[in-house]
Amino acid sequence: MAWPAVLVIVPVGIIFILSGLIVNLIQAVLFILVRPLSKSLHRRINKIVAELLWLELIVLVDWWANLKIEVYADDETFELLGKEHALVISNHKSDLDWLVGWILAQRSGCLGSALAVMKKEAKVLPIIGWSMWFSDYVFLERSWGKDERTLQSGFEWLEDFPMPFWLALFVEGTRFTQAKLLAAQEFAASRGSPVPRNVLIPRTKGFVSAVTHLRSFVPAIYDATVAVANCQPAPTFLTIFRGQSSVIKVLLERHSMQELPETADGIAQWCKDAFVTKDAVLEKYFAKDIFSDKKLQDIGRPKKSLFVMIFWSSLLAYATVRLFQWLSLFLASWEVVAFSIAFLFLVTIIMQILIQSSESERSTPAANFTLSEGTRQRLLPR
Repeated sequence: MAWPAVLVIVPVGIIFILSGLIVNLIQAVLFILVRPLSKSLHRRINKIVAELLWLELIVLVDWWANLKIEVYADDETFELLGKEHALVISNHKSDLDWLVGWILAQRSGCLGSALAVMKKEAKVLPIIGWSMWFSDYVFLERSWGKDERTLQSGFEWLEDFPMPFWLALFVEGTRFTQAKLLAAQEFAASRGSPVPRNVLIPRTKGFVSAVTHLRSFVPAIYDATVAVANCQPAPTFLTIFRGQSSVIKVLLERHSMQELPETADGIAQWCKDAFVTKDAVLEKYFAKDIFSDKKLQDIGRPKKSLFVMIFWSSLLAYATVRLFQWLSLFLASWEVVAFSIAFLFLVTIIMQILIQSSESERSTPAANFTLSEGTRQRLLPR
């Protein structure tokens, strides 16, 4: 790991872990004391508390790595962002698509009520996964027999949500990799379906369940098509820590929930057609460098995340100085040093866990297809 990344990871890791533990503790207290009395009040307070943690990741993207997000949408759609409940579907192109979603939610004023359907392993991630659990994220086991009921109860739980929320659903079920694309292409070819070149085949059961249970109180679906700009690296936590910038392009289209078919088969086909359209948009972009004819919207770069980072840095610096003054009264100098080294080691381990959890190579593997060399050459994008 390069030294610039290390020099950022260590101080940011210390601030993130200490502030995250404080946020998690506050969330736990709120969950125990406030939620039984008023679920609505708990959600409103938790929105504010969760943002105090999540904005620390946004400040790295906005002000350190200077990641640029270009949003293409019509004016009507853009004006409605953050003002209504919405189901968000997207292709899963990079390791940090969820963080791109957080940035768009923050610009729209609904970061603390930006939710997602995620694999169950995410909820045990130190700090960030715990904060998601307290914030009503829905966690799946990747077994439809168990997940069907989990999704139903999770969707019903949102019916009385007291403020506009986004619920993100990555219907491909896993992050995009070349191996998974090959498996998807082989599967599509064997079924006589359109062979994808830039997306994976959507898993429609979860989407059908979402539309079926949400359509009575969620008015819109935001269909996002995400692409990393040509000749630029896809963002990862490591590239962010190294300060490497990228340009992420997002085409955002709003569909009224009432436009969708009523039957399960019809809803599933709508989702499949949406991903065929995404594939065409991405193919056109990669071949001709033309992404969308919709208006490029200005999402700005608010300073709120900077103020939050300054707040945590100041608070924790003061608390750390006072802690070491107190420890020096009871411990020898070498014991204080040993305590510091142990804490830094813990910070390194936790940050490594978070970084590794975001790597696409560690996400759900592709099915074990055996492709002939001829099939590989036929299906691989040129």
